[in-house]
Amino acid sequence: MRENRKAKISDSLIFAGLLLAVSAVMLWLFYRQCTGSEALYHSDMKAYILEMQGQESGYSFPYPVLFKLSALFHLVVSPELAVALATMVLNALSMIFTKWIFNRMVQPQNLMAGVLVSVATIALFYLSMLFPPAGIYLPGIKFRYLGVFTPNPFHNATYLAARPFAVLAFAWFVKLMGQYEKGWSKETWKDYAGFGLTLLVATMTKPSFTLVMVSTAAVVLLFRLIATGFRNLVPTFQLGICFLPTLIDLLYQFKGVFVPEEGAERGVGFCFGEVWAQYSGNILLSVALAVGFPLLVLLLNRKQCKKNSLMLFSWQLYLVAFLEAFFMYEKGFRKFDFNFSWGYMYGIFFVHFAALAVLLQKTLGWWGGSATEADDGQIPPAGTTGQVVLLCLQWLAFGAHLICGLVYFKSILMGAMYY
Repeated sequence: MRENRKAKISDSLIFAGLLLAVSAVMLWLFYRQCTGSEALYHSDMKAYILEMQGQESGYSFPYPVLFKLSALFHLVVSPELAVALATMVLNALSMIFTKWIFNRMVQPQNLMAGVLVSVATIALFYLSMLFPPAGIYLPGIKFRYLGVFTPNPFHNATYLAARPFAVLAFAWFVKLMGQYEKGWSKETWKDYAGFGLTLLVATMTKPSFTLVMVSTAAVVLLFRLIATGFRNLVPTFQLGICFLPTLIDLLYQFKGVFVPEEGAERGVGFCFGEVWAQYSGNILLSVALAVGFPLLVLLLNRKQCKKNSLMLFSWQLYLVAFLEAFFMYEKGFRKFDFNFSWGYMYGIFFVHFAALAVLLQKTLGWWGGSATEADDGQIPPAGTTGQVVLLCLQWLAFGAHLICGLVYFKSILMGAMYY
């Protein structure tokens, strides 16, 4: 017991050290975006600074969380540093919440296992889409980012700011999927409240995750409702109550954001990949480059993934996000801004999130560094050649996304354009 406690303390200290190091680098990037030339550091940071100060920014931002936190820092630091600090803190919270969730899932039993989870957690937030070295052309791929997209868009502060709450809402909803049909109880009300609150805060920071989350939840709950012959109508209604505050906030945001120029159209339109095709001439390859690692984990663990609620819901979320990005667009002058791609990027992030959780379970289960067995309940004996090869393949795919992500991050930090 004492050794286990020492291992947890040591792991926490190591994770804290890693978190401080990467947060310092992220703060460097965000401060450059706030103070540097927009030709080098393309972002909306300058507009966020004006919004935080209550000045006219030229945009509608009915998303108060980032700006209120920035205003709090602005009491003691400059406006630019305040916005950079707020973005850094919220980005760091994403890593903290993810580490907490992964620890609960895989239950590392020694220091080395805990460190593996810590390093993998930090690495998750530096993954990017796959792209070849400069000078190598992939058919139909016009840009490394645009049209392919990444789980970590380092140039968009509101996406990064909303993500810690999206991570909690996602994990809480997956947990509720396994228990909501038993009905509300004194033991579960905290999960309902936690999910409802974190989804609302995510929406108040940036609604992109919420749009795909609400759509996916509606489809899944409706399917379960029909499959049970409406016998779970009451517990479905009870879970649906958690969405009400968020839906009210979405209506408020819709009124403020979907405002057309005079005489122009407003609202949401439908197409057949028309907007996406502006940025990629090969959407199928773009998908493969964005989710190569999660696809490999899914293919190599398909039997277990059918029983894994986290993995299953992540792919359901991804599919809905893909369909929304492919078929939907904002009418009027925002059409080719491709704002439905932000929800798609949340889909990309969460399939990476769930795939990494599965890979950690498999790796630590085989290694003996986890109290959690593999999803099929069978841990192959240590040294099994086939198991080692499959694990190595999956970690190599993860490493490929990480190498591309680090190269991509460095280029943005040095002033390259995000696309």
